[in-house]
Amino acid sequence: MTDLVALKAANAKRFANAKLTRNFTPIARHLVEAKAKARYQVVSAKTGVPWAFIAVTHERECSQDWAGSLAQGDPWNRVSVHVPAGRGPFQSWEDAAIDALVNCGPYAARNKDWSIGGTLAKLEEYNGLGYAARGAPSPYIWSGTDQYKSGKYVRDHVYDPNVVDTQPGCAGLLMAMMALDPSITFTGTTIKPAVEPVKKPETSTASKAGAGAGAVVVAGTVAAGVQQGWSWLEIGLAGFVVAGLATAIVLLIRKFRT
Repeated sequence: MTDLVALKAANAKRFANAKLTRNFTPIARHLVEAKAKARYQVVSAKTGVPWAFIAVTHERECSQDWAGSLAQGDPWNRVSVHVPAGRGPFQSWEDAAIDALVNCGPYAARNKDWSIGGTLAKLEEYNGLGYAARGAPSPYIWSGTDQYKSGKYVRDHVYDPNVVDTQPGCAGLLMAMMALDPSITFTGTTIKPAVEPVKKPETSTASKAGAGAGAVVVAGTVAAGVQQGWSWLEIGLAGFVVAGLATAIVLLIRKFRT
């Protein structure tokens, strides 16, 4: 079993030392572009997964094709056939992305560590930990940087040490995106999903008016009771009855007016 703590530390160290060996900027521009970023942020708000993580996953899984699912690149409007298979169809790219992050391994929405090491380890889990088991840098993460030379799983369980991954790796994409968008940071803390505010029930105008009328009558009742020498128990009971009657009368009047 892969030691995720060690993997996080190794990836954090690699990120600190990494240098790009390819030009990631053209792709990164598409990922941080305002319309794309807004869509990623919608999914981020629902899942707690940073939008930059969603963006680079989208690029790796289906070259940022909005018709492809974040889970495996299959069309989101049909049932998926690649792992994870049997997902969908969905109503939108956003719905499919939320499902991929919440309901499919490696369950990114459950992640609590969004430091750079934690982020890269979770991205590596997304593709599989076969490289980590070999003690090798994953091309899914490091392709296009000086942290990766060669080696790739060309199909399930088949590793070729001489094949070079030509796709842009997630770490290089993040580095290029951070250069274009300084808002992208890795704090190491959980990003909480957005929660819809709970709205307090509105009090109707009629109810407000009834309450106001009741308050006026109660005040008058208290004053009269004091003048007559009533006990405070008698004053309280009288005020309670009178206030209820006043409120009911106001409500009935408004009902008949409408």
